Amino acid sequence: MKSIAIRGGGIAAKGCAHILTGAGLRVAIEDVRRPSVPTIMLSDPALGMMRSVFDRPDLFADRPRVKRRLVAWGGPTVMIPHGAALASEDQVQAALPDCKTIDAIADFTIHAAPPVPLGEMRLFGDRHAVAAKVKLRDPSCAQEARIEAVASGWLYLVPAETGEGWLLGVGGSVDALLGQSALIAPVVDAMGATSTPFLAAPRLHLPLHGAGWLACGAAALGFDPICGDGTAQSVREAILAAAVVTAIAEGGDRAVLLSHYQSMLIAAMRRHLLLCAQFYANGGQGDWWRAQHEALVEGHHWCTALLAKMPEPRFLLDGFRLVPRQVAA
Repeated sequence: MKSIAIRGGGIAAKGCAHILTGAGLRVAIEDVRRPSVPTIMLSDPALGMMRSVFDRPDLFADRPRVKRRLVAWGGPTVMIPHGAALASEDQVQAALPDCKTIDAIADFTIHAAPPVPLGEMRLFGDRHAVAAKVKLRDPSCAQEARIEAVASGWLYLVPAETGEGWLLGVGGSVDALLGQSALIAPVVDAMGATSTPFLAAPRLHLPLHGAGWLACGAAALGFDPICGDGTAQSVREAILAAAVVTAIAEGGDRAVLLSHYQSMLIAAMRRHLLLCAQFYANGGQGDWWRAQHEALVEGHHWCTALLAKMPEPRFLLDGFRLVPRQVAA
């Protein structure tokens, strides 16, 4: 196996391409992109992984920084120190390296954008988000993110250009959620129309692989934006997917390696669902909050049952490569 096709144009796709090219494999890119999001808050852990994958220690060092989070979530507002860089998705795309497209028949395909050849996406909840550009009334908001649970959903405010920000609303319209807000409403003024609603519930595609392909990035799973871990997860998936494909190309047991990949992503979703369930258990007491919490708990049990039927993981990541657990130990 020498030639790998990658469908997609996001962080996961470009990360896979970069690692596989460095491993000596030929990579063919089919650039498939979804509508871009207006801003991405790159946490320091996510940024550290991106810098390692792309060998760019200065990546986004010049971007504006978020230094703290103000959180009002079922109790008094608390301030939490935070470190993250701000960039639009277009800026992220422009900063990451393009991979040369080759004209070849691929031996294996990584689907980092839908559709996937087989299976379906399972959703863990029924909620959508909308985004709106806002004007920041308080200059201190330029270096902070604010997140607030209200009666019928939640709001997330991140800074953007000077004096402006992006407001994410989950559970209802931005106007309706702001009408219930005590933390965010006093510091913003609406500037324009809201985006088309987009899915905000966690989701997992199964199966995650076939004999000649695997799913990665947005084609594999999606996280609830409440966790702020979506970008880091995309990088982790790129590292794991590339390590699995490299191991197969070097003669490893394809079935065992692909099964390991699927179990790792199911385990990642299981951890995410447990984290989200804690947030939604404490955010509010209404029907919407209870329904979302119940869906997350049910999903956690479902992932647990799946993992109970799968073999114990047989590999560990050592940098960008997989090694057998007994060797690593």
